[in-house]
Amino acid sequence: MKVEQDDPEPLQSLEQEELSISQDEEQFVLKQETVTSLVTPADEERDHDEPEPDRHQLLYSLFPEAEIRAAAPPGPTETMRRSWNANQALELFQQLEDEGEPASSTDDSSLDEEADDETFTRGPDSGEEMEDDSDEEVVAAEERGDHPLWESKSGIAWSPTPDTRIPFRAPDSRHCGITRLAFSQVQTIEDSFDFFLTTTVLDIIMKHTNIEGRRKYDNWTDVDRVELRAFFGLLILAGVHRSHGESTASLWGEETGRPIFRATMSQRRFRLLAATVQFDDRLTRAARQLVTQDKLAPLREVWDLWVARLPLAYNPGEDVCVDEQLIGFGGRCNFKQYMPSKPAKYGIKLWVVCDVATSYAWGIIPYLGKMTKDAPAERGQGKRVVLELTEGLGGRTVTTDNFFTSLALGEELLHKKICLVGTVRRTKPELPPQLLQTRSRAVLSSLFAFTSTATAVSYIPKHRRNVLLLSTKHHRVQIQEGPQQKPTPFIDYNRCKGAVDNLNRVIYLFYFVLL
Repeated sequence: MKVEQDDPEPLQSLEQEELSISQDEEQFVLKQETVTSLVTPADEERDHDEPEPDRHQLLYSLFPEAEIRAAAPPGPTETMRRSWNANQALELFQQLEDEGEPASSTDDSSLDEEADDETFTRGPDSGEEMEDDSDEEVVAAEERGDHPLWESKSGIAWSPTPDTRIPFRAPDSRHCGITRLAFSQVQTIEDSFDFFLTTTVLDIIMKHTNIEGRRKYDNWTDVDRVELRAFFGLLILAGVHRSHGESTASLWGEETGRPIFRATMSQRRFRLLAATVQFDDRLTRAARQLVTQDKLAPLREVWDLWVARLPLAYNPGEDVCVDEQLIGFGGRCNFKQYMPSKPAKYGIKLWVVCDVATSYAWGIIPYLGKMTKDAPAERGQGKRVVLELTEGLGGRTVTTDNFFTSLALGEELLHKKICLVGTVRRTKPELPPQLLQTRSRAVLSSLFAFTSTATAVSYIPKHRRNVLLLSTKHHRVQIQEGPQQKPTPFIDYNRCKGAVDNLNRVIYLFYFVLL
């Protein structure tokens, strides 16, 4: 009996098929390593948040033919050779990588979905290398002494470098000068007098002056509005003639006096009005002071009406200054102050906001001291005063001295669109300690510190002397060229700080005291 042998040709075909599969696997592994090696150092420096490349694009870049020849796993009864596209080849290779795992019972459609969810093998994670580089930069910065943040006692973080994202808000000075109301009502010198001393103010003074005159004198002649305006006009004229310290006898004298004084009223009538003039009802003053606890009760009604007229006459420019002023007064007053640095020494202390260009007093607040001797001292007084005086001055820059300046004030003024420039005391807890050190600092050196809203500057004009300034207007490191090498914030501060002092000098030259 003839035994039929297996055809050797199918067996040889099967061996060739297995050899082809192994060669294709080696070819795919080689190409996969090639894909990994394509990650260059430039790619490693990319942001680790960059989206992963599409695996299909990588395959098509590796196989420009868009077709991969691969061998299908042999079936139980047949063997065959097929052509696979990129997606099918990827699915097949992923199945080959998972060899040794239990066979899945899912069908071909579920296998396709799982293959779509898989991602192509990437190179090393570039994000980890970037974090290592950033840490090395921080360590290097600390070794150089460039610490990224300076922390103050109050916990405020300052940076030695400015934040370039902060825009500079240019002050709005388009409406600077005489107001439309004043321009329409003031045509002569007499109109300007009536603009501030209105008929309402004159009627109040005239009413209470006549009441006081009738109470004190039996033969009192009532004063009218014309005579009262003439009385105030003579006081202003005496100041214009620089008659400070000159007696009324000299002003009305035949040889030393001025004819206009004698022509207006007699010397006796002038002195009588000066001793009798009243701004409130003297009989009800004590009751009003008891209810309101107001030390300015004798002058409050007239004072408020007069101060309210100041902003109606003039719009200040882009720079204003807030400072204290002392009006010389030697009479009895329970809130009289002694200030040895002022020319008058004794008097009534006022807080004033002035226009820098003209020294025009735009707003005034009197300092009345404590209500009682046992009352605690007011906290945040400087901040309160500046906020009250700058009400309605949006779009401008206010200059203050170290009594008023603080970071809290600067931030609150920014909400009102007002910038702050002023010297600051070294005891303020918001300042970083790096600005207070002077031992290792060179003369004429400057040190800047920045927050998101403010800039602090330390300047050394002399050995071991430190001048500190806070600004919400300046946000860059700027130093003027010259022998002093002053920072730009100090230049602006020196230009604007003397507005109220100039007003004091003018008042001292033109005010008149009865003798």
